[in-house]
Amino acid sequence: MPNSIVIGSQWGDEGKGKIVDFLTETADVVVRAQGGNNAGHTVISAGKKYVLHLMPSGILWPDKLNVIGNGVVIDPMGLLTEIDGLEEKGVSVASDRLKISNRAHITMPYHREMDAYNELQRGDGKIGTTKRGIGPTYGDKVDRTGFRLHDLVGDPTIFAERYYEKAQQCNVIFEAAGLEPIDAEATGKQLIAAGERLAPYTADTVEVLHNELRSGKTFLFEGAQGTYLDIDQGTYPFVTSSNTISAGACTGSGIPPHAIDEVIGVAKAYTTRVGAGPFPTGDEALSDRFHNMGREFGATTGRKRRCGWLDMVLLRYSAMVNGVSRWAITNVDGLDELEEIPICTRYEVNGKQVTLPPAPIAEFESAKPILETMPGWQEDTTGCRSYDELPANARAYLDRIEVETGAQVGFVGVGPDREQTIIR
Repeated sequence: MPNSIVIGSQWGDEGKGKIVDFLTETADVVVRAQGGNNAGHTVISAGKKYVLHLMPSGILWPDKLNVIGNGVVIDPMGLLTEIDGLEEKGVSVASDRLKISNRAHITMPYHREMDAYNELQRGDGKIGTTKRGIGPTYGDKVDRTGFRLHDLVGDPTIFAERYYEKAQQCNVIFEAAGLEPIDAEATGKQLIAAGERLAPYTADTVEVLHNELRSGKTFLFEGAQGTYLDIDQGTYPFVTSSNTISAGACTGSGIPPHAIDEVIGVAKAYTTRVGAGPFPTGDEALSDRFHNMGREFGATTGRKRRCGWLDMVLLRYSAMVNGVSRWAITNVDGLDELEEIPICTRYEVNGKQVTLPPAPIAEFESAKPILETMPGWQEDTTGCRSYDELPANARAYLDRIEVETGAQVGFVGVGPDREQTIIR
Protein backbone atom coordinates (compact mmCIF):
# COMPACT_ATOMS: atom_id res chain seq x y z
CA MET A 1 0.00 0.00 0.00
CA PRO A 2 1.27 3.54 -0.75
CA ASN A 3 1.64 6.22 1.93
CA SER A 4 -1.85 7.75 1.91
CA ILE A 5 -3.73 10.67 3.42
CA VAL A 6 -7.44 10.14 4.04
CA ILE A 7 -9.17 13.50 4.09
CA GLY A 8 -12.73 14.75 4.53
CA SER A 9 -13.92 16.57 1.43
CA GLN A 10 -17.06 18.25 2.74
CA TRP A 11 -17.88 19.60 6.23
CA GLY A 12 -16.75 16.52 8.11
CA ASP A 13 -18.78 13.45 9.10
CA GLU A 14 -18.10 11.85 5.71
CA GLY A 15 -17.25 8.44 7.11
CA LYS A 16 -13.46 8.83 7.28
CA GLY A 17 -13.15 6.56 10.30
CA LYS A 18 -14.64 3.62 8.44
CA ILE A 19 -12.41 4.20 5.38
CA VAL A 20 -9.29 4.51 7.54
CA ASP A 21 -10.24 1.37 9.44
CA PHE A 22 -10.76 -0.45 6.14
CA LEU A 23 -7.42 0.69 4.69
CA THR A 24 -5.46 0.04 7.88
CA GLU A 25 -5.30 -3.67 7.10
CA THR A 26 -2.57 -2.97 4.52
CA ALA A 27 -0.81 -0.15 6.44
CA ASP A 28 1.76 -0.32 9.20
CA VAL A 29 1.37 3.09 10.87
CA VAL A 30 -1.77 5.19 11.35
CA VAL A 31 -1.24 8.88 12.12
CA ARG A 32 -3.63 11.53 13.41
CA ALA A 33 -2.12 14.94 12.65
CA GLN A 34 -4.60 17.72 13.55
CA GLY A 35 -7.74 18.63 15.44
CA GLY A 36 -8.82 17.59 18.91
CA ASN A 37 -11.56 15.67 20.62
CA ASN A 38 -14.16 17.78 18.82
CA ALA A 39 -13.85 15.16 16.08
CA GLY A 40 -15.68 11.87 16.21
CA HIS A 41 -15.02 8.85 14.01
CA THR A 42 -17.54 6.04 14.18
CA VAL A 43 -16.20 2.59 13.26
CA ILE A 44 -18.17 -0.65 13.33
CA SER A 45 -15.86 -3.65 13.60
CA ALA A 46 -16.88 -7.27 14.22
CA GLY A 47 -20.36 -6.07 15.12
CA LYS A 48 -19.08 -3.63 17.77
CA LYS A 49 -19.48 0.13 17.50
CA TYR A 50 -16.54 2.34 18.44
CA VAL A 51 -16.63 6.15 18.56
CA LEU A 52 -13.09 7.51 18.48
CA HIS A 53 -12.22 11.12 19.21
CA LEU A 54 -8.46 11.57 19.66
CA MET A 55 -7.45 7.97 19.04
CA PRO A 56 -6.34 6.98 15.53
CA SER A 57 -8.72 4.43 14.01
CA GLY A 58 -5.85 1.97 13.57
CA ILE A 59 -6.00 1.22 17.29
CA LEU A 60 -8.71 -1.35 16.49
CA TRP A 61 -6.11 -3.46 14.66
CA PRO A 62 -3.78 -5.37 17.02
CA ASP A 63 -0.55 -5.10 15.01
CA LYS A 64 -0.51 -1.42 14.00
CA LEU A 65 1.46 1.51 15.37
CA ASN A 66 -0.76 4.53 16.11
CA VAL A 67 0.63 8.05 16.38
CA ILE A 68 -0.95 11.28 17.61
CA GLY A 69 1.15 13.99 15.99
CA ASN A 70 2.31 17.44 17.02
CA GLY A 71 -0.58 19.15 15.20
CA VAL A 72 -3.22 17.59 17.45
CA VAL A 73 -4.48 19.37 20.57
CA ILE A 74 -4.96 16.90 23.43
CA ASP A 75 -7.41 16.96 26.30
CA PRO A 76 -5.48 14.72 28.75
CA MET A 77 -8.48 13.60 30.77
CA GLY A 78 -10.55 13.10 27.64
CA LEU A 79 -7.83 10.97 26.07
CA LEU A 80 -7.51 8.81 29.19
CA THR A 81 -11.29 8.31 29.25
CA GLU A 82 -11.06 7.14 25.64
CA ILE A 83 -8.17 4.79 26.44
CA ASP A 84 -10.03 3.31 29.41
CA GLY A 85 -13.19 2.85 27.33
CA LEU A 86 -11.30 0.98 24.64
CA GLU A 87 -9.54 -1.21 27.19
CA GLU A 88 -12.94 -2.09 28.70
CA LYS A 89 -14.05 -3.25 25.26
CA GLY A 90 -10.99 -5.48 24.95
CA VAL A 91 -8.90 -3.17 22.74
CA SER A 92 -5.29 -2.98 23.89
CA VAL A 93 -3.88 0.56 24.11
CA ALA A 94 -0.37 -0.30 25.25
CA SER A 95 2.44 2.23 25.01
CA ASP A 96 4.12 0.21 22.24
CA ARG A 97 0.95 0.62 20.13
CA LEU A 98 0.31 4.33 20.77
CA LYS A 99 2.80 7.18 20.64
CA ILE A 100 1.86 10.79 21.38
CA SER A 101 3.97 13.75 20.28
CA ASN A 102 5.68 15.58 23.10
CA ARG A 103 5.15 18.72 20.98
CA ALA A 104 1.34 18.39 20.91
CA HIS A 105 -0.48 21.21 22.69
CA ILE A 106 -2.78 20.56 25.64
CA THR A 107 -6.43 21.55 25.91
CA MET A 108 -6.93 22.82 29.44
CA PRO A 109 -10.13 23.07 31.51
CA TYR A 110 -10.05 26.84 31.10
CA HIS A 111 -9.95 26.41 27.31
CA ARG A 112 -13.32 24.68 27.42
CA GLU A 113 -14.76 27.47 29.56
CA MET A 114 -13.23 30.08 27.25
CA ASP A 115 -14.86 28.35 24.28
CA ALA A 116 -18.27 28.77 25.94
CA TYR A 117 -17.42 32.38 26.83
CA ASN A 118 -16.43 33.21 23.25
CA GLU A 119 -19.67 31.74 21.87
CA LEU A 120 -21.63 33.77 24.42
CA GLN A 121 -19.87 36.94 23.29
CA ARG A 122 -20.72 36.28 19.64
CA GLY A 123 -24.44 36.50 20.29
CA ASP A 124 -26.40 35.87 17.09
CA GLY A 125 -23.11 35.32 15.23
CA LYS A 126 -22.38 32.01 16.99
CA ILE A 127 -20.10 29.66 15.06
CA GLY A 128 -21.62 26.53 16.58
CA THR A 129 -18.48 25.08 18.16
CA THR A 130 -18.56 21.87 20.17
CA LYS A 131 -17.30 23.85 23.19
CA ARG A 132 -14.47 21.36 23.66
CA GLY A 133 -11.90 24.18 23.93
CA ILE A 134 -10.24 23.52 20.57
CA GLY A 135 -10.23 27.11 19.26
CA PRO A 136 -8.82 28.63 22.46
CA THR A 137 -6.12 25.92 22.58
CA TYR A 138 -4.97 26.71 19.06
CA GLY A 139 -5.27 30.41 19.93
CA ASP A 140 -2.82 30.01 22.81
CA LYS A 141 -0.57 27.99 20.53
CA VAL A 142 -0.41 30.83 18.01
CA ASP A 143 -0.09 33.38 20.83
CA ARG A 144 2.85 31.31 22.14
CA THR A 145 1.34 30.99 25.61
CA GLY A 146 0.23 27.36 25.36
CA PHE A 147 1.31 24.21 27.14
CA ARG A 148 2.76 21.26 25.27
CA LEU A 149 2.69 17.66 26.41
CA HIS A 150 6.35 17.72 27.44
CA ASP A 151 5.44 20.52 29.88
CA LEU A 152 2.85 18.29 31.54
CA VAL A 153 4.95 15.13 31.78
CA GLY A 154 8.12 17.02 32.74
CA ASP A 155 8.52 18.91 36.02
CA PRO A 156 5.14 18.90 37.90
CA THR A 157 6.15 21.87 40.08
CA ILE A 158 6.94 24.16 37.15
CA PHE A 159 3.79 23.02 35.34
CA ALA A 160 1.59 23.67 38.39
CA GLU A 161 2.95 27.21 38.83
CA ARG A 162 2.36 28.13 35.17
CA TYR A 163 -1.05 26.47 35.10
CA TYR A 164 -2.29 28.17 38.26
CA GLU A 165 -1.22 31.59 36.96
CA LYS A 166 -2.93 31.09 33.59
CA ALA A 167 -6.12 29.69 35.17
CA GLN A 168 -6.39 32.66 37.51
CA GLN A 169 -6.05 35.07 34.57
CA CYS A 170 -8.91 33.28 32.82
CA ASN A 171 -11.03 33.24 35.98
CA VAL A 172 -11.05 37.04 36.04
CA ILE A 173 -12.69 37.00 32.60
CA PHE A 174 -15.15 34.24 33.50
CA GLU A 175 -16.30 35.81 36.76
CA ALA A 176 -16.83 39.17 35.05
CA ALA A 177 -19.09 37.42 32.52
CA GLY A 178 -21.02 35.58 35.22
CA LEU A 179 -19.49 32.19 34.37
CA GLU A 180 -18.20 29.61 36.83
CA PRO A 181 -14.49 30.04 37.61
CA ILE A 182 -12.05 27.17 37.23
CA ASP A 183 -10.86 25.44 40.40
CA ALA A 184 -7.20 25.88 39.52
CA GLU A 185 -5.82 23.77 42.36
CA ALA A 186 -8.13 20.77 41.82
CA THR A 187 -7.85 20.77 38.02
CA GLY A 188 -4.10 21.25 38.23
CA LYS A 189 -3.82 18.07 40.33
CA GLN A 190 -6.03 16.19 37.86
CA LEU A 191 -3.80 17.28 34.98
CA ILE A 192 -0.60 16.24 36.75
CA ALA A 193 -2.11 12.82 37.52
CA ALA A 194 -3.13 12.51 33.87
CA GLY A 195 0.40 13.45 32.82
CA GLU A 196 1.83 10.62 34.90
CA ARG A 197 -0.41 8.14 33.07
CA LEU A 198 0.38 9.63 29.65
CA ALA A 199 4.15 9.75 30.20
CA PRO A 200 4.81 6.20 28.84
CA TYR A 201 3.04 7.13 25.58
CA THR A 202 4.90 10.42 25.12
CA ALA A 203 7.68 10.51 22.54
CA ASP A 204 9.42 12.56 19.89
CA THR A 205 7.08 11.22 17.24
CA VAL A 206 9.00 12.86 14.39
CA GLU A 207 11.90 10.56 15.23
CA VAL A 208 9.52 7.60 15.61
CA LEU A 209 7.86 8.23 12.26
CA HIS A 210 11.09 8.77 10.35
CA ASN A 211 12.55 5.58 11.78
CA GLU A 212 9.46 3.76 10.51
CA LEU A 213 9.73 5.51 7.15
CA ARG A 214 13.37 4.48 6.71
CA SER A 215 12.51 0.89 7.53
CA GLY A 216 10.02 0.79 4.66
CA LYS A 217 6.82 0.89 6.70
CA THR A 218 3.66 2.26 5.05
CA PHE A 219 1.67 5.15 6.50
CA LEU A 220 -1.98 6.09 6.64
CA PHE A 221 -2.74 9.67 7.73
CA GLU A 222 -6.19 10.15 9.20
CA GLY A 223 -7.78 13.56 8.75
CA ALA A 224 -10.25 15.02 11.22
CA GLN A 225 -13.21 17.25 10.29
CA GLY A 226 -13.41 18.19 6.58
CA THR A 227 -12.06 20.52 3.90
CA TYR A 228 -14.69 23.23 4.43
CA LEU A 229 -13.81 23.45 8.12
CA ASP A 230 -10.17 24.24 7.23
CA ILE A 231 -9.00 27.47 8.85
CA ASP A 232 -7.67 28.74 5.48
CA GLN A 233 -9.73 26.99 2.78
CA GLY A 234 -13.05 26.56 4.57
CA THR A 235 -16.19 28.67 5.02
CA TYR A 236 -14.41 31.15 7.28
CA PRO A 237 -15.28 32.11 10.01
CA PHE A 238 -17.53 29.02 10.32
CA VAL A 239 -14.53 26.71 10.50
CA THR A 240 -12.39 24.83 12.98
CA SER A 241 -8.98 26.07 14.11
CA SER A 242 -6.61 23.75 12.27
CA ASN A 243 -5.66 22.86 8.70
CA THR A 244 -7.98 20.00 7.84
CA ILE A 245 -6.83 19.68 4.22
CA SER A 246 -4.23 17.14 3.12
CA ALA A 247 -1.29 19.52 3.65
CA GLY A 248 -2.10 19.57 7.37
CA ALA A 249 -1.03 15.92 7.60
CA CYS A 250 2.55 16.96 6.86
CA THR A 251 2.79 19.98 9.17
CA GLY A 252 0.98 18.11 11.93
CA SER A 253 3.26 15.07 11.84
CA GLY A 254 6.69 16.15 10.62
CA ILE A 255 6.56 13.91 7.55
CA PRO A 256 7.64 15.75 4.36
CA PRO A 257 5.28 16.09 1.35
CA HIS A 258 7.47 13.99 -0.95
CA ALA A 259 6.83 10.96 1.31
CA ILE A 260 3.11 11.05 0.45
CA ASP A 261 1.97 8.91 -2.48
CA GLU A 262 -1.76 9.56 -2.66
CA VAL A 263 -4.69 11.46 -1.18
CA ILE A 264 -8.02 9.71 -0.73
CA GLY A 265 -10.90 12.17 -0.52
CA VAL A 266 -13.88 10.90 1.46
CA ALA A 267 -17.30 12.29 0.57
CA LYS A 268 -20.85 11.24 1.24
CA ALA A 269 -23.11 10.55 -1.72
CA TYR A 270 -24.98 13.61 -0.47
CA THR A 271 -23.89 16.50 1.81
CA THR A 272 -24.19 17.10 5.55
CA ARG A 273 -23.15 19.83 7.94
CA VAL A 274 -23.19 20.33 11.73
CA GLY A 275 -23.17 23.81 13.23
CA ALA A 276 -23.69 27.25 11.76
CA GLY A 277 -22.55 28.53 8.38
CA PRO A 278 -23.58 28.45 4.71
CA PHE A 279 -25.05 25.29 3.22
CA PRO A 280 -26.26 25.94 -0.35
CA THR A 281 -27.74 22.49 -1.06
CA GLY A 282 -29.40 22.05 2.35
CA ASP A 283 -32.84 20.48 2.07
CA GLU A 284 -35.17 20.26 5.07
CA ALA A 285 -37.20 17.37 3.66
CA LEU A 286 -34.03 15.34 3.03
CA SER A 287 -32.82 16.13 6.56
CA ASP A 288 -36.10 14.93 8.04
CA ARG A 289 -35.93 11.78 5.95
CA PHE A 290 -32.49 10.82 7.23
CA HIS A 291 -33.28 11.72 10.84
CA ASN A 292 -36.43 9.63 10.74
CA MET A 293 -34.27 6.75 9.52
CA GLY A 294 -32.07 7.21 12.61
CA ARG A 295 -29.20 8.55 10.50
CA GLU A 296 -27.11 11.71 10.53
CA PHE A 297 -26.56 12.52 14.17
CA GLY A 298 -23.16 13.82 15.28
CA ALA A 299 -20.77 11.21 16.72
CA THR A 300 -19.30 13.70 19.19
CA THR A 301 -22.28 15.88 20.15
CA GLY A 302 -25.34 13.88 19.05
CA ARG A 303 -26.59 16.99 17.24
CA LYS A 304 -28.77 16.54 14.17
CA ARG A 305 -26.78 17.12 11.02
CA ARG A 306 -28.16 19.36 8.32
CA CYS A 307 -28.54 17.34 5.15
CA GLY A 308 -28.54 18.34 1.49
CA TRP A 309 -27.93 17.14 -2.03
CA LEU A 310 -24.50 16.29 -3.41
CA ASP A 311 -22.58 19.51 -4.09
CA MET A 312 -20.14 19.20 -6.98
CA VAL A 313 -18.93 22.77 -6.43
CA LEU A 314 -17.59 21.68 -3.05
CA LEU A 315 -16.05 18.46 -4.36
CA ARG A 316 -14.45 20.21 -7.33
CA TYR A 317 -12.60 22.62 -5.04
CA SER A 318 -11.75 19.83 -2.57
CA ALA A 319 -10.14 17.84 -5.37
CA MET A 320 -7.98 20.85 -6.18
CA VAL A 321 -6.77 21.93 -2.73
CA ASN A 322 -6.26 18.39 -1.43
CA GLY A 323 -4.81 16.86 -4.59
CA VAL A 324 -7.36 14.04 -4.45
CA SER A 325 -6.08 10.89 -6.19
CA ARG A 326 -9.16 8.75 -5.52
CA TRP A 327 -12.59 9.30 -4.03
CA ALA A 328 -14.17 7.17 -1.34
CA ILE A 329 -17.91 7.80 -1.70
CA THR A 330 -19.81 6.69 1.39
CA ASN A 331 -23.49 6.31 2.32
CA VAL A 332 -24.57 5.46 -1.20
CA ASP A 333 -27.21 3.25 0.41
CA GLY A 334 -28.80 6.34 1.93
CA LEU A 335 -30.14 7.24 -1.51
CA ASP A 336 -31.40 3.75 -2.38
CA GLU A 337 -35.12 4.53 -2.17
CA LEU A 338 -35.18 7.78 -4.15
CA GLU A 339 -36.77 7.92 -7.59
CA GLU A 340 -34.88 11.06 -8.57
CA ILE A 341 -31.72 12.57 -7.07
CA PRO A 342 -30.82 16.24 -7.51
CA ILE A 343 -27.15 17.21 -7.70
CA CYS A 344 -25.64 20.70 -7.63
CA THR A 345 -23.20 21.43 -10.46
CA ARG A 346 -22.85 25.23 -10.11
CA TYR A 347 -23.88 28.15 -7.91
CA GLU A 348 -25.53 31.38 -8.87
CA VAL A 349 -23.78 34.21 -7.02
CA ASN A 350 -24.76 37.84 -7.59
CA GLY A 351 -26.48 36.89 -10.83
CA LYS A 352 -23.48 34.95 -12.21
CA GLN A 353 -22.89 31.23 -12.42
CA VAL A 354 -19.73 29.96 -10.70
CA THR A 355 -18.15 26.51 -10.60
CA LEU A 356 -16.03 27.06 -7.46
CA PRO A 357 -17.08 28.27 -4.00
CA PRO A 358 -16.76 32.01 -3.30
CA ALA A 359 -14.43 33.28 -0.58
CA PRO A 360 -16.66 36.02 0.98
CA ILE A 361 -19.01 34.40 3.47
CA ALA A 362 -21.88 36.70 2.45
CA GLU A 363 -21.63 35.43 -1.12
CA PHE A 364 -21.45 31.81 0.06
CA GLU A 365 -24.54 32.30 2.23
CA SER A 366 -26.51 33.85 -0.65
CA ALA A 367 -25.36 31.31 -3.25
CA LYS A 368 -28.22 29.56 -5.04
CA PRO A 369 -27.55 25.96 -6.07
CA ILE A 370 -28.13 25.12 -9.70
CA LEU A 371 -29.56 21.63 -9.53
CA GLU A 372 -29.72 18.88 -12.11
CA THR A 373 -31.79 15.76 -11.54
CA MET A 374 -30.38 12.29 -12.05
CA PRO A 375 -32.46 9.08 -12.02
CA GLY A 376 -32.37 7.06 -8.81
CA TRP A 377 -31.82 3.32 -8.68
CA GLN A 378 -34.49 2.30 -6.15
CA GLU A 379 -32.63 -0.89 -5.29
CA ASP A 380 -31.00 -2.08 -2.08
CA THR A 381 -27.23 -1.62 -2.42
CA THR A 382 -26.27 -2.78 1.09
CA GLY A 383 -25.54 -6.30 -0.11
CA CYS A 384 -23.36 -5.26 -3.06
CA ARG A 385 -19.74 -6.36 -2.71
CA SER A 386 -18.34 -5.41 -6.13
CA TYR A 387 -18.67 -2.34 -8.34
CA ASP A 388 -20.40 -4.33 -11.07
CA GLU A 389 -23.08 -5.43 -8.61
CA LEU A 390 -24.17 -1.83 -8.06
CA PRO A 391 -27.30 -0.76 -9.99
CA ALA A 392 -26.59 0.91 -13.33
CA ASN A 393 -27.99 4.26 -12.18
CA ALA A 394 -25.82 4.16 -9.04
CA ARG A 395 -22.75 3.62 -11.22
CA ALA A 396 -23.86 6.50 -13.46
CA TYR A 397 -24.16 8.71 -10.37
CA LEU A 398 -20.61 7.83 -9.31
CA ASP A 399 -19.33 8.31 -12.85
CA ARG A 400 -20.73 11.84 -12.80
CA ILE A 401 -18.60 12.63 -9.75
CA GLU A 402 -15.52 11.62 -11.72
CA VAL A 403 -16.51 13.81 -14.69
CA GLU A 404 -17.20 16.85 -12.51
CA THR A 405 -14.08 16.59 -10.32
CA GLY A 406 -11.43 14.93 -12.49
CA ALA A 407 -10.66 12.30 -9.83
CA GLN A 408 -11.56 8.60 -9.91
CA VAL A 409 -13.94 6.85 -7.53
CA GLY A 410 -11.83 4.16 -5.86
CA PHE A 411 -14.05 3.08 -2.97
CA VAL A 412 -17.79 2.93 -2.42
CA GLY A 413 -19.52 2.58 0.96
CA VAL A 414 -22.92 0.85 1.02
CA GLY A 415 -23.37 0.49 4.78
CA PRO A 416 -21.62 1.07 8.11
CA ASP A 417 -19.78 -2.26 8.41
CA ARG A 418 -16.19 -2.76 7.33
CA GLU A 419 -17.34 -5.42 4.87
CA GLN A 420 -19.74 -2.98 3.19
CA THR A 421 -16.91 -1.25 1.37
CA ILE A 422 -16.39 -1.82 -2.35
CA ILE A 423 -12.97 -1.45 -3.94
CA ARG A 424 -13.20 -0.40 -7.54
